[in-house]
Amino acid sequence: MEPHVGPVPTGDPEFRPYHHPAAGWGAAKSVTRFLTRERALVDGPRAIMRMNHEKTGFDCPGCAWPDDTKGLHLDICENGIKHVTWEMTPKRVGRKFFAAHSVTALSGWSDYDLENQGRLTEPMVYDPDSDHYVPISWKDAFEVVGGALRGLDNPDQASFYTSGRLGNEATFLYQLMARELGTNNLPDCSNMCHEASGRALKASLGTGKGTVDLKDWESADALFILGVNAASNAPRMLTALAEAHRRGAQIVHINPLVEAAATRTIVPHDFTDMALFKPTRTSTLNLQPRIGGDMALLRGMAKAILEQSATDPKALDREFIDRHTAGFDEYRALCEATSWEEIESQSAVGREDILTAARVYGEADRSIVSWCLGLTQHEHGVDTVREIVNVLLLRGNLGREGAGPSPVRGHSNVQGNRTCGIDHRPTDAFLDRLAEVCKIEPPRAHGLDTVGAIQAMHRGEVKVFVGMGGNFALAAPDTPYTYGALRNCDLTVQVSTKLNRSHLVHGRRALILPCLGRTEKDHQRKGVQSTSVEDSMSMVHLSIGMKRPASPHLLSEPAIVAGMARAALPDSPTPWEWYIEDYDRIRDTMAQALDGFEDFNRRVRLPLGFRIKQPARELVFLTPSGRAEFSTAPLPDIVPAPGTLALATMRSHDQWNTTIYSDNDRYRGIKNLRTLVFMNRDDMGERGITELGPVDITSTAKDGSRRHLNGFLAIPYDIPRGCAAGYMPEMNVLCALGDYSTQSDQPIMKHVKVTVEAAV
Repeated sequence: MEPHVGPVPTGDPEFRPYHHPAAGWGAAKSVTRFLTRERALVDGPRAIMRMNHEKTGFDCPGCAWPDDTKGLHLDICENGIKHVTWEMTPKRVGRKFFAAHSVTALSGWSDYDLENQGRLTEPMVYDPDSDHYVPISWKDAFEVVGGALRGLDNPDQASFYTSGRLGNEATFLYQLMARELGTNNLPDCSNMCHEASGRALKASLGTGKGTVDLKDWESADALFILGVNAASNAPRMLTALAEAHRRGAQIVHINPLVEAAATRTIVPHDFTDMALFKPTRTSTLNLQPRIGGDMALLRGMAKAILEQSATDPKALDREFIDRHTAGFDEYRALCEATSWEEIESQSAVGREDILTAARVYGEADRSIVSWCLGLTQHEHGVDTVREIVNVLLLRGNLGREGAGPSPVRGHSNVQGNRTCGIDHRPTDAFLDRLAEVCKIEPPRAHGLDTVGAIQAMHRGEVKVFVGMGGNFALAAPDTPYTYGALRNCDLTVQVSTKLNRSHLVHGRRALILPCLGRTEKDHQRKGVQSTSVEDSMSMVHLSIGMKRPASPHLLSEPAIVAGMARAALPDSPTPWEWYIEDYDRIRDTMAQALDGFEDFNRRVRLPLGFRIKQPARELVFLTPSGRAEFSTAPLPDIVPAPGTLALATMRSHDQWNTTIYSDNDRYRGIKNLRTLVFMNRDDMGERGITELGPVDITSTAKDGSRRHLNGFLAIPYDIPRGCAAGYMPEMNVLCALGDYSTQSDQPIMKHVKVTVEAAV
């Protein structure tokens, strides 16, 4: 096993089921303790007052939930405050730190302790003779990158990864550099998260994004929330859920685990409710399908609506179906041929409960269906998201206020990254326009996604890996295999704010290039610069830092990209240095190259920015038929074989992606423990496993290979039989790289076949 991920536990592991509202005083206390621990009792509150505020503030570097439309002064959440405070730490990691600690020694540290050392302060290069990182000038660092890229036999021997926090301007320059170099090897975190959503929505509606905005959430009659742990992954959604419940909307949560956000909340900025300890419900119905059973449940809802339509013509919106959709008759026949027995078996939800959900949907005039990774990280993730669209189409819940599909993106600008060109499968139309505007000849062959890049690195076919943010080594599946792939590279480059595992799992040569954080002022020749981001509902707005940079030696992400590009492409016609002087110049080029970004510099400075137009919202479907397409996929068989369990990996509450703030998970009642597995109590009893008893976990991949975790502790939990769950990144070792969806190419991290046995 790798070193402990979180901090060293302060006591014995504890499990006490959580029965309190989400957020509220628990969140307030947690934030206060965190600010105190991080010595940010002055800077923290100051940042809180500037976060998610248009024109004068910076966008939260955490989740991609939209900014409040009503000018809310405290549009913040517990995890956002922690994320920003973690970035603003006064601790520093400079040359003295690296001189005192070899890479081998640091490799034995926990991931928490690595990040907890503080902000990186200057570029560093790995010295194999001493096994230490040593300082390097920016000029020399860029030349290391440029020389490695110029020396490749072909451009496809390089891979350019990005996490979801990179701003739009840096994103555009990053993809431009890769394509001018000659490769579409642009893997990103979407390849591991929402790729299924994009492909499904593109096939069904002709657009890879959701169609709703926050105002639609404020006017929907029914909200269906699938595979989302809102209190931890998109906490500001709690405000929308509480407001929906107060106005009488129906809220249906569909998730194998009944998470805290699916019960009650006290929204911290509702001062009266806080003072009176007055919670608001966030659900009217909770359904618990087995892991992977959402598609069957949705098929059951559709079947119920269609059966009702035999006697009630208003059950369907026939005018909408006839005018705007294709494939309805085939879908109706499929639903009729799918038996209730199969639906109940595959979903693990009884017929009456499914009928209840269908009644909620049928009685609502306007419905939104929202989902996250609980639906996408499966073999059949694309089919499941397309089934969501099927259900929406039956009642015309598209192209009107308060209705439509609404994927919940997990990271602040992951959607903007894709919009601005981070796509290993770019369309010809995008490449044609890029060629015309930027005067380059971009490559046309598809590049490598995340899984493909890891495999190619392992085979020695990709020799240079550049990671723009994130912690690739920990985020990717099949941890030992991924480590081996990175170590097989000639050069790995990590652009980062803090020390993490990816700096220690490196190629034969390695660079750490430290960048400004979202909270920091970005000074360039033409003054302090702003960057833009796109939230999960297609709103684009500006973000401007407030703090002095952690070090005078930090560069912005756009400046780092430009420095690498100029070194790799010395004869480039692109005015890299000119772009960095004033980011408005980058935006002017983006306005010409990207659909929806016309008049970018003016529109992004409007109150709340601007929304990228979604054709499907206007009932314009860029599909082969010119209509919204019903899909007719059969239900997959996802019932675990006897003796096996379906395991889903997930985050704890006190965690953001691979950053671990503590070994606690307040909303699930866990303290001092991360190496655990949540199980149904009956499944535990059948295996002779006791509460907090040690267990051994074995996964079996499609190719028959096995992976093991030993000594994890079992937690009895309200989860369907045959299901289990545990934390990433600890459990990523169980996820075989070869087990990826044939529909989306995403690693199957929410449906791992495992056996769990009491440890001897």
